[in-house]
Amino acid sequence: MTIAIMKNSIRAAGIAAALVCATAAQAAITVYSVTLNGASESPPNASPGVGSGFVTIDTIANTMAVDLTFSGLLGTTTASHIHAPTAAPFTGTAGVATTTPTFTGFPLGVTSGSYSHTFDLLLASSYNPAYVTANGGTVAGAEAALLSSIASGQAYLNIHTTVVPGGEIRGFLIAVPEPATWMTMLLGFAAIGFVIRRRRTSLSRV
Repeated sequence: MTIAIMKNSIRAAGIAAALVCATAAQAAITVYSVTLNGASESPPNASPGVGSGFVTIDTIANTMAVDLTFSGLLGTTTASHIHAPTAAPFTGTAGVATTTPTFTGFPLGVTSGSYSHTFDLLLASSYNPAYVTANGGTVAGAEAALLSSIASGQAYLNIHTTVVPGGEIRGFLIAVPEPATWMTMLLGFAAIGFVIRRRRTSLSRV
């Protein structure tokens, strides 16, 4: 039993080390998830439409990858953007921060679809001109403001349609746990397992 415990401990340590390496290698990348629906709009609506996806920020490459799927919309799509910043996290409304009149290449005139595009955050064309003006008049200022809004929960992704022009479904961007967080959880589970096995071993010797 002692050998089994040692093997499990070594295995846990190996996984933890791998996660540490992954954390170091991906320190520049942050992934945000987004779940869109009508209830999250302001004001809420009864749309049966739903959507989900990820927004991946790479601060070394200065890119933002948007990957999204949606379906069940009442109206056909007219635009989609990231809006920021709201006055408070995860509530309220804000102006358009990203490309106008819509995301580059976003499918229009449909009630369902998918979207994938990587934006260069160093290009003025990745932003609403008014957003650049509001943040010092520079692309650097716009990028810093957008990343700050996303990180603080003050940015949401909105899909506008013919039935609800102001936005039929939307969702705030929420950070996905980093590898270091999963490592901490893994080590915690490994420790619990170690204690349980020790107790079982002790009881079996009584």
